[in-house]
Amino acid sequence: MEISKEGSSQVGCARPGLALLMMSVCAFAIGTTEFVTAGLLSVLASDFGISIPLAGWVISGYALGVVIGAPTITALTIHLPRKYTLVGLMLLFIVGSIVSAVAPSFGWLMVGRVLSAFCHGAFFGVGAVVVTGLVPPEKKASAIAKMFVGLTLANVLGVPLGTFLGQHFGWRSPFWVIALLGLIGLLGIALLLPYRARDQSSHLRGELSVFKRPQVWVALAVTSLGFSGLLTSFGYIEPMMVHVTGFSPSTVPWLLSLFGVGLVVGNIIGGRAADRSLYVTMYLFLALLATFLAIFTFTAHFKIPAVITLFLMGVVGFGSIPALQMRIMKVAEGAGALASAANIAAFNFGITIGVFFGGLGIHAGLSYTSPNWIGALLTTCGLALGVFAIRVKR
Repeated sequence: MEISKEGSSQVGCARPGLALLMMSVCAFAIGTTEFVTAGLLSVLASDFGISIPLAGWVISGYALGVVIGAPTITALTIHLPRKYTLVGLMLLFIVGSIVSAVAPSFGWLMVGRVLSAFCHGAFFGVGAVVVTGLVPPEKKASAIAKMFVGLTLANVLGVPLGTFLGQHFGWRSPFWVIALLGLIGLLGIALLLPYRARDQSSHLRGELSVFKRPQVWVALAVTSLGFSGLLTSFGYIEPMMVHVTGFSPSTVPWLLSLFGVGLVVGNIIGGRAADRSLYVTMYLFLALLATFLAIFTFTAHFKIPAVITLFLMGVVGFGSIPALQMRIMKVAEGAGALASAANIAAFNFGITIGVFFGGLGIHAGLSYTSPNWIGALLTTCGLALGVFAIRVKR
C-alpha cells in the first residue's frame, strides 16, 4: 500500500511492529521520569537542604506541567507533520532530562522536570493519533495499548530500577539513563515512523472547533472522574499497607511491582476488548474499578485479600485507559490530536483531584482506608456521567 503524503492513512508503514516498539520505548522513558522521584524525595531533600514536602513538588509540579503542556504544546505544533512533532517532543524530553541531571539547584531541577512534563502530555496525545494510523481500523485500540505498555512497564521496572540507581549512585544517575532511553526512542521513531504531511483538517482552528461539541467535554470529564478513583487509593498505598494491612516498609516495593504487573495485564486486555466493543469495555472496566475500590476498604485489613485486590485494581484501572483514549478520539473525529492531548491532561487532572480528596479523607480522621471508598465514589460518578451522556446523545 502506497503512502500518500496527504492521505489519511499510515497503514503503509514498512515495519509497524518496530515503530510501535520504539513508541513504547519512548513511553517507558517518559513514564519512568514521571514517578522515579517518588522514591528519591529524602535524597533530594538532603542534597538541596530543603524539606520533604518542598521536594515533593518534583512530582506535583510535573503533573501540573502535563496538564498545562499537553494542550498548549499540541496547539503550537498542530501545523507540523506529526512525525516531526514527536521527534521535537523527544528532543525536548532529552533536554529536560539532562537539565535535571546537571541541576545545580532545586530551582533548576524543577526547570528540567517541567520541560520533560511539557513533552509528556503532547507526546501521548499526538502519539495516540499516530499509532492508530499504523494499523487497520479494527486494531486501533490495541495499538494505543501497545504504546501504553511502555508506560505500564515503567511502573514495574523503570521506577524501581531508577530508585535503586538513585540510592546507590546518586539521584542524578537515573536522569542520565532516562536521557539515553529517550535518545534511543527518538532515533527509532525518526527512522521507522512514516513521513506524513499534516491533514488539511489539522490546523488550530479545526482542532479547537471540536471543543464546541458537548460530548468532547463530557468525555474529558469521564476520563478525569473515572480514572481518578484508582489514584485516590494508590496515592496512599504505602501508609495503608504498612499501618492497616501490617506489611513491613521493605515489602512495599514488591507490592508496587505486583500492582505494576496488573497495569500491564489490564492495558493489554483493555486494548483488545475496546477493539471489539468500545463503550461496553469502558463501562465494564469503570464499574469493576469502582467495585474493587469499595471492596479494598475491607480487604485492606487482611494481607492475602489485600494483595489480590491491589493486583485486580491495577488490571481494571489501566484496562480502562485504551477505551477512554479511543472514546475522545471518536467524539473528536476529524480533528483529534488536540483533543487526544487534552485527554492525557484529563488523566493527570484526575490524578490531582484523586490524591487531593484521598488526603482530605485521611486528614479528617477517616483512617487510611478512606481513600478507597472515596475513590469508588469518584469513579462511580465518572461512570454515571458516561452512561448519562450516551443516553442523552441517543
